[in-house]
Amino acid sequence: MNGPARQEALTRLDVLVGEWEIEADFPGRTAPRGRSVFEWTLDGRFLVQRSEVPVAEAPDTMSVIAADPETDGYTQHYFDSRGVVRVYAMTFVDGLWQLVRETPDFTPLSFRQRFTGQFSADGNTIRGAWETAKDTSAPWEHDFALTYHRSR
Repeated sequence: MNGPARQEALTRLDVLVGEWEIEADFPGRTAPRGRSVFEWTLDGRFLVQRSEVPVAEAPDTMSVIAADPETDGYTQHYFDSRGVVRVYAMTFVDGLWQLVRETPDFTPLSFRQRFTGQFSADGNTIRGAWETAKDTSAPWEHDFALTYHRSR
């Protein structure tokens, strides 16, 4: 991906920049709302996401998103308060945001993960869900819903 193409790919992520209130819908329990902030860093070359959900089972997270020079997508480097480090392939096309982890990286791959979120027409809500699959041949299963509401 050349300089202009990389910049165009990063510009598509501007819709994420800002502060969001997040609602995690964990099966069988009510969770208080959390917060997620997206902001540019290092002269706009990377997008950083920080999230907090005040639930013991939900770790605080930080992710660094970069344009992937080998695809038209992105790479998300994920870190959390449990010490978990993961790498997700990310796509962002026509208001559909997807993160997928299907290969081992910094941690073993004991299950596959996928997040799919759809932006509302006004760009102020993202309705999505995380899914898991036990192995490469297993079907995706709903893990929990995650909704973002832009707060500023």
